[in-house]
Amino acid sequence: MKKQFLFFVFMVLALSVEAKVQLPQLFQSGMVLQRGKPIPVWGKADPQEKVIIRWNKKQYATVADANGRWRIDLPKMKAGGPYTMMVNDVALTDVLVGDVWLCSGQSNIDVTIERVYPQYPDEIDHFDNNKVRLFRVQNETNTKGVQDDIRPTAINWKPLNKQNAWFFSAIGSFLGKRMQQQTGVAQGIIVNSWGGTPIEAWISADSLERDYPLQVEKTKLYQDDQLVKSQQQFNQQADQRWRQLLDAKDPGVAGHFSALDYDDSTWPLVNQYVNDWAKTNGRGIVGSIWLRQHVHIDKAHAGQPARLLLGTLFDADFTYVNGKEVGRTYYQYPPRRYDIPEGLLREGDNVITIRFVNKYGTVHFIKEKPYLLAFGPDRFSQNPLPKDYVALSPQWRHHAGAEMPACPSGDASLQNMATTLYNAVLYPLAPYALSGVVWYQGESNTGNPSTYADLLRKMMGKWRTLWNDPTMPFSIVQLANFMEPSEKPQNSGWATLREAQRTVAASDPHAALACLIDLGETVDIHPLRKKEAAERIGLCFDRLVFQKQVTLSAEPLKGQWSADNSLFTLTFDQPLRTGAVVGFEVAGQDGRFVNAEAEANGTQVIIQSPIPLPVKVRYAWKDNPLNANLYGQNNLPATPFEMAVTARAQ
Repeated sequence: MKKQFLFFVFMVLALSVEAKVQLPQLFQSGMVLQRGKPIPVWGKADPQEKVIIRWNKKQYATVADANGRWRIDLPKMKAGGPYTMMVNDVALTDVLVGDVWLCSGQSNIDVTIERVYPQYPDEIDHFDNNKVRLFRVQNETNTKGVQDDIRPTAINWKPLNKQNAWFFSAIGSFLGKRMQQQTGVAQGIIVNSWGGTPIEAWISADSLERDYPLQVEKTKLYQDDQLVKSQQQFNQQADQRWRQLLDAKDPGVAGHFSALDYDDSTWPLVNQYVNDWAKTNGRGIVGSIWLRQHVHIDKAHAGQPARLLLGTLFDADFTYVNGKEVGRTYYQYPPRRYDIPEGLLREGDNVITIRFVNKYGTVHFIKEKPYLLAFGPDRFSQNPLPKDYVALSPQWRHHAGAEMPACPSGDASLQNMATTLYNAVLYPLAPYALSGVVWYQGESNTGNPSTYADLLRKMMGKWRTLWNDPTMPFSIVQLANFMEPSEKPQNSGWATLREAQRTVAASDPHAALACLIDLGETVDIHPLRKKEAAERIGLCFDRLVFQKQVTLSAEPLKGQWSADNSLFTLTFDQPLRTGAVVGFEVAGQDGRFVNAEAEANGTQVIIQSPIPLPVKVRYAWKDNPLNANLYGQNNLPATPFEMAVTARAQ
């Protein structure tokens, strides 16, 4: 009888546990809820189970439907907190009410505080604001359709400090800090991004099916779990086998090329920027290459901890100091910043060894990046450079490693396929109340920019429908300048995509453009000036959300020809810096653009056309319009643009 009673108690307890309401991952202690809007709270429970929310001294109730789904919309609130929210027996504590921002896109949203730390070491060292909370959506894909929730995440409404932000979005961190200082209320930053992803991955299937059916069909091919698993396993096994064969063939592995006492005196000297040593028959060597450099360390620096800066390298590297591995990076974009522990550097001769491994392209060093050994307490800074450092030579001793065939791979990058991110990580966030959306994406669509404006409008429209908010504000971040500058006119996919971003923002009363055309880097697709980028994003929201009278990047309004058709005057939406302007081009009926002289004065730019009767004018229309210098008096750069020339004197 006693056993039966205990079994009965156990079953009751088990049922009570099973009946516990389930909340989406977004609803956790420490969360920030949106002020000034109804607050949707939703989840799952047993069918017909009563759900009660106790919030702000009031009680709200509903009953789960036949599928166990329920939702309660709490009334609008002013900013404040901390509060406790009870959902049946689930307690959510330290809840703040303020503003919530969703930051989405690809890798420039991903770029972390750790990456940009050398730009802002003092500010980041003093990150400490409990009113800014950080939430990172865990990456996931779904080829079959929308899902109810996202995966658990490590950064789940953590307060802003150096430790919590270290691997969190730099733009998100700086935006949260900026908006909190501006408004004085709590800020919630939700980051939902994935490096290298195209815009199509973030759009729903029903938005794409009519105009982009083949992209949707490709995603359907990967609804077969066994196919995906087999391709992923093939890629892993192929990579493992390729590396095994590489290591077995590479003379530097068995020969201990990284050892301090290895005799490299017969290795030829090569220049890191003249990389014929990385090619065979004019093509990049796939496989491995070894480089060694000897560095003299004086008695004062011997034994001290240091930081080795190796700029940015292509592609993977394994780096050693005096035979000890100090760091490795598996792909080209992260800056190489490797810490050298105390006691490793010795007085006199020291050796830095790099083993490059690449599966495609040509091994190379990236110019305009620092290559040095830094000492002292400021060794983590790069802006400015540390006071105490030893510059590395561009000369290295070189030895061939192993040349390999290309590593075979299958196509299983689901995050780059249409709808997969909308399904898995965007749809489950709605309808969590938001103040606005940061959209920083486009690099992966520059190869085919002609459809981007249409896709961006579809995406914004679908997201607004999903949140049932037709006026949801979007800050569209325009692509920064990148790649080799050119003084000659270019047919640029980057410029064409920037124009798509500009025209979409200009035609949407609830969108604004954050122009970054002067914040990029020639050699880095991930520019480091993320604080400045966040400031410009914040200005967009100042206008869109808080109706402040702020001016953003200057844009042209209209153009007019002089009486003799020799001068074309463009009128802009704000006063400009006065002076000669570089970056204007005009084209005739043949569509060929040529450079044109221009002068800014007041709200106008006067263009002297070198060709008769041009039909188009454009500005900063290059991958990297490095010399473009048209600025508003608000110190923001004018946005790149292209416009037809129609008005002409008779």
